[in-house]
Amino acid sequence: MHIAYSALRTKQKKGKPQLLNQQLSQRYEGYQIACNKYRAEIANIQKYIPGWMPPFELKAQS
Repeated sequence: MHIAYSALRTKQKKGKPQLLNQQLSQRYEGYQIACNKYRAEIANIQKYIPGWMPPFELKAQS
């Protein structure tokens, strides 16, 4: 999750990281919600593939 979040940040303003734009911010929030919803499934996959996380794509899908 930290890697995906880091990819979305721009320069820090007033000590807080700013996301690139509102759409990316909403997509990242959806990604976090999905990861929390499927936490048990992700944990089961990570038993066999340690550190695995669902991919987060920066490009908007058509």
